[in-house]
Amino acid sequence: MIVQVIVDIPAAQVNRTFDYQVPAKWQSIIQLGIRVQVPFGRRQLLGFVVGMDDTTLFSGELKEITGVLDYVSFLNPELIELSEYLAGNLHAFRISVLQAMLPNMLKVKYENIFIINDLQKFQTMTLEFAEQLMYGPEIEFQKLTLEAILPGQLIKEMIQAEVIELEYRVLNQTTHKKIPYLKPLLNFEDMQAIVEKQGKRSPKQVQLLTYYLANYPLMWEEAPLNEVAKRSGVSTATIKSVIDKGWFERQERQVYRDPLANQERHSTTARALLPEQAIAFNAVKDAITAERNETFLLEGVTGSGKTEVYLQLMAHARQRGEAAILLVPEISLTPQMVARVTERFSTGVAVLHSGLSTSEKYDEWRRIIKGEATIVVGARSSVFAPLDKLGLIIIDEEHETTYKQADNPRYHARDVALWRCQYHQCPLVLGSATPSLETRSRAEVGRYTLLKMEARVNQAPLPPVEIIDMTQMAVRETSNEFSPLLKEKIRDRLEKKEQIVLLLNRRGYASYLLCRECGYVLECPRCDISLTYHKHDHKMKCHYCDFQQNIPRNCPQCQSTHLRTFGLGTQKVAETLEELYPDARVIRMDNDTTRRKGQHEKLLKQFAEEKADILLGTQMIAKGLDFEKVTLVGVINADTSLNLPDFRAGEKTFQLLTQVAGRTGRGRFAGEVLIQTYNPEHYVMQFAKQHDYEKFFYYEMKRRHIGNYPPYFYTTLISVSSKNLANAQEKIYEIKANIYNQQSSNSDLLILGPSKGPVARINEYYHFQLMLKYKNKKLVQSQLNEILTASQQDLQQGLRVSIDHEPLYFI
Repeated sequence: MIVQVIVDIPAAQVNRTFDYQVPAKWQSIIQLGIRVQVPFGRRQLLGFVVGMDDTTLFSGELKEITGVLDYVSFLNPELIELSEYLAGNLHAFRISVLQAMLPNMLKVKYENIFIINDLQKFQTMTLEFAEQLMYGPEIEFQKLTLEAILPGQLIKEMIQAEVIELEYRVLNQTTHKKIPYLKPLLNFEDMQAIVEKQGKRSPKQVQLLTYYLANYPLMWEEAPLNEVAKRSGVSTATIKSVIDKGWFERQERQVYRDPLANQERHSTTARALLPEQAIAFNAVKDAITAERNETFLLEGVTGSGKTEVYLQLMAHARQRGEAAILLVPEISLTPQMVARVTERFSTGVAVLHSGLSTSEKYDEWRRIIKGEATIVVGARSSVFAPLDKLGLIIIDEEHETTYKQADNPRYHARDVALWRCQYHQCPLVLGSATPSLETRSRAEVGRYTLLKMEARVNQAPLPPVEIIDMTQMAVRETSNEFSPLLKEKIRDRLEKKEQIVLLLNRRGYASYLLCRECGYVLECPRCDISLTYHKHDHKMKCHYCDFQQNIPRNCPQCQSTHLRTFGLGTQKVAETLEELYPDARVIRMDNDTTRRKGQHEKLLKQFAEEKADILLGTQMIAKGLDFEKVTLVGVINADTSLNLPDFRAGEKTFQLLTQVAGRTGRGRFAGEVLIQTYNPEHYVMQFAKQHDYEKFFYYEMKRRHIGNYPPYFYTTLISVSSKNLANAQEKIYEIKANIYNQQSSNSDLLILGPSKGPVARINEYYHFQLMLKYKNKKLVQSQLNEILTASQQDLQQGLRVSIDHEPLYFI
């Protein structure tokens, strides 16, 4: 048997399959997608089996694989095929794509251990090898040790029979969670006799035995030890004593780590759908039933009930024995969405997002592979969940930039979902109140099916929006954080015991520290950007490379003590709120307050339980949150993202304002929105005021057409970075010259740049970029392949060259 292997070297020279011979002892256990150890040059490397055959085109003598790391594949044939497509389409190395699909548990250093689940069966099946086997106290074997003694086929049979299992144990970290169980070894009569004999001696032991007798036969099988101790009212020391006497046996049982263990669940049932919801549901349901690959754009205003449509569609897919994936853009959205899914589906739901520990992700992945979870909810990487029979993929808030991977491989979850839905012949639903222009334009020309939901579930109108001109506030020298009207509205809501959401898309206390004597601004020594003042930590921090330093007492340039902070951040606004409204309870949500695991859920739960009056945060609070008593939304500074050097700046700002405006008026209380801006007449502000996505779409499309930007043109960003400024600059001009020389006569290719990156230096690397705009993807394919091929040699010279198709990040 011969296998095609992708080896673990992200380099152009080895970005292909290599054939290896499979020794006879492993031929019965080799599968597509498993990881193997192979000799490569003088090294032993990890590799992925992506093909199997009986012949090879290689004329020389094939090397043999030297190890099999898995007995169960973590990548099904579909994902293997998908990896080949993505590698070619993204100009990425295939090994990088394969590793992006897997949970981190399978990427890091590990040791492989075989755990014996059934010692009696194990001894029976390995009787002829008994003299060579030594059982340790934990009844486990190092993988290499057991494989040196037993044939591979026998190991495979024992795994299938669940006699043993292979555990991937991260060094210094337990991989499989185990909890102790207690099992009685006495029968009912013997236990009763001991109770009578003991009398008043050992009262706690008698108490435990009496508990078991009272609950016979329910407790007679093994039960969680801690649960027994709690219910019987005895200590673990008492339990240890009865184990020592041989009355009970302590066992350990492997359990999955449950990321939802602390979540309160209240089962819900499907609600009656409103007419617009029913139309959308039936259209997608028909596609699921007919196994038709069709992409739907569900454009529904905030509060129109898109989530209920999602839930009923997933229920329909599950009734047909099919799986479903629901993607959400932000970890902060996941708690509420996961709660709604698990309340509707009591079992079979897996959660995958960056807030889980490495071990929790691994356990969720195993549940999916074993078919124990058929509904997957999570962020971007969840689109790779190895579900065998997909009936539906849903991408909520499809316009969000977080669906695009920022580093290599730079895939977009929507493109992966389109491919997988075509593979399974099932529908894809893209949901949003403010779809991306690319998605909406495809619906306009009929490539996607447009479904609209223009009414809120509670039949209430969208909240009125008032634009506040902050230039007038500056003239009057009032507080630059809050206008008088916003302060008055906040006070009014606090008196009514209602809740408030305030958005400021900039964390920290102040944007920068300025010397009033000489004008010096404290900058990051590694990046060409000013440091942000964080008052709580008493630090100056760089939000690009995470450089930190203490706040200087004197100006580094002129030694003056007249240093002053300028600009706004969430920390400073929170402090101002405490000064203005000392009795108000404020929750601040940004990257600084939500770094610890579970903080998103904890803070949102506090707000949901009305333990806080004001929720202040960055864009993470703008989407997907549903709190009935929120009657006021205030945007502190709507211009934060409006003037960025990004052709999508207007679109992103409009989407953000529309989304945060939708957080109010969702229940029986009417809502109101105040947007503070220094550009009140800007078209984005005016369309946001009217909640008019349609007019915004057509206006923005005209601007894109004039500028030759997506969706009228494809775009590719080529970036070069190096610690040597001259080398980076020389390389980017060399790339442009090569492309231009081969495409000079082609008017369908536009080249912008080279130019410095918006932040010219980040973490001591100088950045230059080149933007290609073109109508035909095949036009630049060969040139981009050449750049990818040369990138390894460039890397050896200290140059990082990257290719990003349809870039969403320019800073």
